[in-house]
Amino acid sequence: MKHYRSLGWGISLSLLAFSVARGEVKVAVGHNDNDHVSTTFTFKDVPAPVAANAAAKAKFSIVDGERDENGAELSALNDGKLPAEQDEPASNFFFNAGTDGGRLEADLGSVIDIKQVNTYSWHPNTRGPQVYKLYASDGSEKSFKADPKKGVDPATVGWKLLASVDTRSKDTEPGGQYAASIADSQGSLGKFRYLLFDVSQTESDDGFGNTFFSEINVIPVGAAAASTDAAPAGIQTLSVDDGKYQITIDTTETPDLTEWATKELAPVVKEWYPKIVAMLPSDGYEAPKKFSITFNKNMDGVAYTAGREIHGADKWFSKNLKGEAKGAIVHEMVHVVQQYRGRRGGTRPPGWLVEGIPDYIRWYKYEPQSHGADITARGLARARFDGSYRVSANFLNYVVTKYDKDLIRKINAQLRTGSYDSAIWKTLTGKTIDELNDEWKENLGKKPEVKPGT
Repeated sequence: MKHYRSLGWGISLSLLAFSVARGEVKVAVGHNDNDHVSTTFTFKDVPAPVAANAAAKAKFSIVDGERDENGAELSALNDGKLPAEQDEPASNFFFNAGTDGGRLEADLGSVIDIKQVNTYSWHPNTRGPQVYKLYASDGSEKSFKADPKKGVDPATVGWKLLASVDTRSKDTEPGGQYAASIADSQGSLGKFRYLLFDVSQTESDDGFGNTFFSEINVIPVGAAAASTDAAPAGIQTLSVDDGKYQITIDTTETPDLTEWATKELAPVVKEWYPKIVAMLPSDGYEAPKKFSITFNKNMDGVAYTAGREIHGADKWFSKNLKGEAKGAIVHEMVHVVQQYRGRRGGTRPPGWLVEGIPDYIRWYKYEPQSHGADITARGLARARFDGSYRVSANFLNYVVTKYDKDLIRKINAQLRTGSYDSAIWKTLTGKTIDELNDEWKENLGKKPEVKPGT
């Protein structure tokens, strides 16, 4: 456990208030602990992030300090995208390890009347909470200096202190999702063009106390009130199997797919992810409880899975919504469950099985009526068990049907631990894989029997 001795404690998770010229600035703090996080960053007292806000087109710059090269670029602060995991450096901006934070400036492009400034962060430990001071300026004062370094009081060079934020708590363990919403009791924080975030580390017991900032929103006066339980536009989070799994579908870049994703894809995902988990168990293994499905506008190809992230190409899916689109996602969900990372010194899983098992589940369990893995007479000559995808799926279905209905489960267990050995085919069926291949091809070449009277 990390301690905050050297920096002192901040507020409890409640409301801060202090007087300023316009009215009373309040800082509402939201916290979801590690057991109750939401990929939509939903909080009880703070609005969820929204993609459409004044910060979306702002120019962020580092006034003082250094970006940690393990983290995201500044664009992560206003790109409208949220992390899917609790420790996802590439989706968060944070200052360099071993430093006491730094200063960030947001140039909104013009003077606007600001209603709220909302900041969001996520990390399982001390990089989750937020500690910073927020200054603002319209840039009109003669003394205005756009880049006050550490050691310079911004209030002396044309900046106005709006709020001090500290989301740490004495009463709860650090870690989880945090949100701070800065607003004025009169409805307006003031008319400003520039915002300055003077960020401090959350602890100094080690070098890892710089906050993982996920997103910053600036809400103008007159903007529709954001709901505290509204998801960002284009993002929906599915609670699956009575809350056991949480799956995010993101169509932020591809609004043309939103209706299909909501009405047609989501029900398939909710039904089939638990089924796939049940099909591919192994001792001591627990399938991911959270993962994301993101559709990308400028992506080539069809789809791919990286760890707990599925990505789909807008161009392909838009053309196949009435055809193979949902099945393609079922295939990728199998990859999420597989997690064939093996063990050090273990056997690398054969690619034909890595892809053949997802296609087996897709074509023979999810949509057998489509006959998508059938092999034509023309393709018979080139068919081999290790042809991957549909061809390997057809082979697996033959062996499962004739020899061992639990074959996929048993082979999956070896693949997951890096202990796969082709001798398993002889053990399970009494025949080598080459003998099974010949038998399968011979069976494929047989014409189906026609019963008299049909």
